[in-house]
Amino acid sequence: MYEKDLIKTFGSLVEDALLVISHDLIIKDANAASIRLLGDQVIGTDLNQQIVYSGLAEELAACIHSKKPIEFTTSPTRNHYRHIRARMMSWGEDTVIVLLLDMTLQHNLEKMRRDFVANVSHELRSPLTSLIGFVETIQNSPDMELSVRERFLNIMDEEAKRMSRLIDDLMSLSKVEVDEHLVPEGRVFVKSLLQSTVNAMSNRALKTGHDIRFRDHREQQNSEPVIRGGNDEIMEVFQNLLDNALKYSFPSSIINVEMHDNEQGQLVINIINQGEGIKEKHIPRLTERFYRVDKGRSRQMGGTGLGLAIVKHIINKHRGQLMISSQLNKETIFKVTLPYLTD
Repeated sequence: MYEKDLIKTFGSLVEDALLVISHDLIIKDANAASIRLLGDQVIGTDLNQQIVYSGLAEELAACIHSKKPIEFTTSPTRNHYRHIRARMMSWGEDTVIVLLLDMTLQHNLEKMRRDFVANVSHELRSPLTSLIGFVETIQNSPDMELSVRERFLNIMDEEAKRMSRLIDDLMSLSKVEVDEHLVPEGRVFVKSLLQSTVNAMSNRALKTGHDIRFRDHREQQNSEPVIRGGNDEIMEVFQNLLDNALKYSFPSSIINVEMHDNEQGQLVINIINQGEGIKEKHIPRLTERFYRVDKGRSRQMGGTGLGLAIVKHIINKHRGQLMISSQLNKETIFKVTLPYLTD
């Protein structure tokens, strides 16, 4: 079988890059995946001149000469890198077939898993260490004053509740991530659900001097907007966003909840609060797990660092979009866009 026939026969059967390379390192043929990975002009070029990814030529040359599988990470080029596993086999006297397995996604997922485990361990260790310390202090102080004991017990209660909130949020996040690819089957009457959530949160808002105001700016205000989805999950989105707005608003300020239709015929809900705002550099990372702009303040307010991550995944599951914008010392807007139920 000729080299051209190799790619024609097997190139479309594999999703990864398949190259036919001569012993003097000339790329004789390549499948479509190779062209996507290395560029349009890959066929007929010297491997040493293929500089799309720094270090790639040297690693492939080593693979060809050693005839052993290798795995390597390319140096950052064009603001990104690739983690590649290369395998080869001889074909005739002067040709080798090289298979490039792009392991970048798996590599990044494994890093995310390690970071997640480390973050969870850290988040749980802090309240647990505090609890253990107070228990030991109480056990070793039988003559402790009642007022001091009560203060310690209250702190222990708060730390236990903090761990409970973290575990609850971890369970919620895990569930929604597992089900994110599934299309929701239920119906959500959004205006009624949002109004009831606002009413429930308003009692809490009054205690801190805040006022939550809901306005429907749609042309058909008397109609009930319906989306495909889960009632409890959409309620969790509204609760999390309103809770976030209450925590980070100026004292005695107004939180506006507005509903309207966009030009694409989708439902849009804006939750707007007046407060210190968020610096631009933090906004892209706000929905990352355990990412906090001010860690101390977040923990003091009872946050777990998972609320916005849960919101993002629920909205993704409902085929919607979350956008965040902010002006320092003025306002922050959380914009939720959801498609209407069409059948």
